[in-house]
Amino acid sequence: DLGVHTLREGFALPTSGRMTQREIWDMVGFHAREQGVHGIHYDECQHIFPKKSAEGRAMILDSFKSLLKKPDWPLMLILSGVDELASHINSEEQLAYLLRPVPFREISLARDADVQELNRLCFAYADTAGFDFTPLSSMDFYRRLSRACSYRWGLVIELLIDALVEASRSKDVRLGTCHFCRAFTDRNSLPSGYSPFTIEDFEPLF
Repeated sequence: DLGVHTLREGFALPTSGRMTQREIWDMVGFHAREQGVHGIHYDECQHIFPKKSAEGRAMILDSFKSLLKKPDWPLMLILSGVDELASHINSEEQLAYLLRPVPFREISLARDADVQELNRLCFAYADTAGFDFTPLSSMDFYRRLSRACSYRWGLVIELLIDALVEASRSKDVRLGTCHFCRAFTDRNSLPSGYSPFTIEDFEPLF
């Protein structure tokens, strides 16, 4: 149950006994105000809906709407997911009116803006972690990085963070493709060295 999960994981609150959906979401709103929480992010939100009946989906959408419209402590909701999510949100007219969709296109290295954004992200995250990204900054690397992340911005950021953590843990002074390779294989439970960062002709395989 999403409301119970929000209380347990988001607010570290134990839940017990039988509560109605309204009571659960009222508790979410109450504890958000008590803890000074202004926004809640639900990632991969599209997965919430297919498992529910039509009544269950309507109840979740209504709960989202009530959180946004609470007069004493309105919350910001960030619902991220694939395109399918928009159809669920748009099925509730008032909720769709309250939310602003921000689409992220797949990464295309044919677009200069995407190449520049990849470059900016990589340098910014590497700099924050204390590494120089210059040796890796090339179109070949960006092709491999994009492919490894299915051309999705969110996955690029996650893999970038994992690779930087790997480099930091290894006490290496230079960031290299080996760190991205290990981060990729660990994330996908693949054999060591089997990644777009180490295989020359990687595109048919990934």
